Amino acid sequence: MIEFVYGKVDFIDTQYIVLETSNIGYQIYCANPFEYQANQEEMVKVYTYQHVREDILRLYGFKTRQERALFEKLLNVSGIGPKGALAVLATGQPDHVIKAIEEEDEAFLVKFPGVGKKTARQMILDLKGKLDDFAPHLFESRSIDESETLTPKEQLNSGALDEAVEALKALGYVDREINRVLPTLREEDTTTDQYIKMALQLIMNR
Repeated sequence: MIEFVYGKVDFIDTQYIVLETSNIGYQIYCANPFEYQANQEEMVKVYTYQHVREDILRLYGFKTRQERALFEKLLNVSGIGPKGALAVLATGQPDHVIKAIEEEDEAFLVKFPGVGKKTARQMILDLKGKLDDFAPHLFESRSIDESETLTPKEQLNSGALDEAVEALKALGYVDREINRVLPTLREEDTTTDQYIKMALQLIMNR
């Protein structure tokens, strides 16, 4: 098994990134490839999981070992494959997923693509009580509360962008479409309404 790949971010797609190391480009599927937008042409370490089937061989990448471990736990649930496990991790809030499993909140779990009531129930049956070790240190590199480092104005703008993202989802836009325009939106300092208008223009033009 390949524990991790350390290389330069050469290319970012909607489903994967390409890391170049020793003149070899590794295609690595990620929950949110655009997380690496700020690292374009930079060296990064990506922890990997190698998925092998008769007709496919793929690498899946994660920011931390804990994130990868949760991915592997999800794969053990009947009805969830790599694509479904990535969709769960794509929220960027695994602690909410763990809480939903522990509290048997099926209504929350069925919001994920490909997760119906039967699969949600299976997640609870298979994983409840087995994820306690993940909650305290998931995403160690992201454990610092970003709001503590922002000025009041920056916090206000961050809240406006979050509201805009929720509004776009309510309009029917999926995470993949929204994530493609987020880097551009983050460069702006404006209101919720303006973020929404900008996002709609960007999505329509791509």
